[in-house]
Amino acid sequence: MINPDPNKAALPVDNRILLTVAVMLGNIMQILDSTIANVALPHMQSGLGATLDTVTWVLTSYILATAIAIPITGWIADRIGSRKLFLLSIAGFTLSSLLCATATSLELLVFFRVVQGLSGAFIMPLSQTVMLDINPPKNHPQAMAIWGMGIMIAPIMGPIIGGYLTENFSWEWIFLINVPIGIVAFVMLWTLLPSRPVSRRKFDLFGFVLFAIFIAAFQLMLDRGNSEDWFESWEIIIEFGLAAGALWMFAIHMATAKNPFLSRELFSNRNLVTAMLLMVIAGVAMFSTMALLPPMLQNIYHYTPIDAGILLAPRGIGVFLGMAIGSRLATVIDARIIVAAGMALASYSAWMMTGWSLEMDRWPVITSGVIQGLGMGALFVTMNILAFSTLSPALRTDGASLLNLARTIGASVGIAVFVGLLGRNWQTSHADLAANVTEARLSPLSPTSIRRLGQYGEQAMTVIDGEVNRQALMIAYLGDFWLMSVVTALCVPLVFLMKKPQRMKLHSAEAASAAH
Repeated sequence: MINPDPNKAALPVDNRILLTVAVMLGNIMQILDSTIANVALPHMQSGLGATLDTVTWVLTSYILATAIAIPITGWIADRIGSRKLFLLSIAGFTLSSLLCATATSLELLVFFRVVQGLSGAFIMPLSQTVMLDINPPKNHPQAMAIWGMGIMIAPIMGPIIGGYLTENFSWEWIFLINVPIGIVAFVMLWTLLPSRPVSRRKFDLFGFVLFAIFIAAFQLMLDRGNSEDWFESWEIIIEFGLAAGALWMFAIHMATAKNPFLSRELFSNRNLVTAMLLMVIAGVAMFSTMALLPPMLQNIYHYTPIDAGILLAPRGIGVFLGMAIGSRLATVIDARIIVAAGMALASYSAWMMTGWSLEMDRWPVITSGVIQGLGMGALFVTMNILAFSTLSPALRTDGASLLNLARTIGASVGIAVFVGLLGRNWQTSHADLAANVTEARLSPLSPTSIRRLGQYGEQAMTVIDGEVNRQALMIAYLGDFWLMSVVTALCVPLVFLMKKPQRMKLHSAEAASAAH
C-alpha cells in the first residue's frame, strides 16, 4: 500500500539535501555516458585502428549491457540491499570508466564499456527509488523534478562536453571525467545513504533469460537495421525472430509462472503500464531530436560541433522550467492535464521545425528547442508522479527499472526509425530534385560549355550537386519532423487512460497530520 502519511518519508535521513546531491552526481555521470561518446567516435576509430562499422560497438555494447541489466535492479536490491548495490554500481562505473580511458585496443574498450553499462544500469532506477524514499509523498513532485532534470539535461550536455574534451584534449577524457565525480558520489553515499529492507526473493532465471534475449535481439536489430537494409538482411530477420519469439514466451511465462521474474502486480497497475507507453513516446521524441539535430546543424548550416551543442543547450533551460512548473502545478490541478499539455507542446515544437528553411538564422532552433524542453520537462516529471502514485513502495525499484527501460527502448526505436527514414527520404528527394536539373534549366552550363570551361565548369557542377544534396537533405529532415509531430500528437489521448490522482485524499491526510 501507498504510505498513508504524506508528511513521512519511507526512509528518513539526517541530511536529505546532501544525499540528493550525491544521488544526482551518480545519476548525471551515468546519463552523460549515454551521449558523450558519440562525438568522439572518429577519434577513437583512428586511435584504436578500428573501422567505421566496428567502432560503433563502443556505443552498442554500452546500450545493450544497460538494457539487459536494468530489469534485475529490483531483485538484486532486495537480495543484497539497495545501499550495497548503489555503492557497488558507483564503484564499478567509476573503475570501468578509468579502464575505458586506458584501453589500448577496440576489443578491450568494448569489454570495459560492457562492464560500465552493467554497473550504470542500476544507478538510474536506484537513484529514482532513493529520491522517492527519502522524501515524504507530499514532496514527491519536487523530488521527481530534481531527479528528472538530470535525466533530461544530461543527454543534451553530453555532446557539448564530449566535443569540447575531444577537441581540446583527447577522447580518453570523456571517460576520465567520470573518475573524480564517481569518487565524490561514492564517499557521500557511503556516509549518508540508508538501505531498504533486504528480502530473500527467488530469482526467476528462465524468465530473465527470455527477457534478456528479447532485449538483446531487439536492440541489435534496431542498431544494425539501417546499415544492413533492415529485412533485406538475414541478420535482421533472425534478430527479429528471436526478439518476437522471446517476448511471446516471456508473456506466457509471466502469466503462468508461480514466481515470475517481474511481479504481475506491476503490469496490472494501469498508471505504470500507461506511463511506460508514454515513456517510449517521450524517448522517441527527445532522443530522436537529439540524434537528428547535431548533424543537421553541422551538415546543412555548417556550425562547428561545439557551436551546434551550444545552440541546442536552450533545450535544457526549457526542461528546467518545464519541470519546475509541472511539479508545482501537479499539486494544484489534475496531473494528467499537465502530461497532455507537455506532449502537445512537444508535438508543436516538432511542427515548428517543419517550417525551417535553408536561409534561417539560429532563432528558430532556439525557440523550438525551448518549447520542446518545456513540454518534455512538464510531461516527464508529472508522468513519473502519476506512475508511482498508485504503486506500492515495495515495488518502486522494479517500477523505476521498467520506466527507465521503456525510455531506453523508445530512444533506440526513435533513432533507428527516424535516421532510417532520413536516409531513404534523402535519396528519394535527391532523385526528384536531380530530375529537374536539366540542360534546358542550366543552359549556360550545357555539357559543351562545361567542357569548354575545363576545371571551372567541373567546379560549377560540383557546387550545383552540393546544393541539390543540401536541399534534398533538408526535405528529408522536414519529413522526419512532420512524422514526429503527428505521432506525438496522436498519443496525447493515452494520457487519460491513467487514473486521476487522489489529490483531495492527500490534502485531507495533510490536514489531519497538521491537526495532530
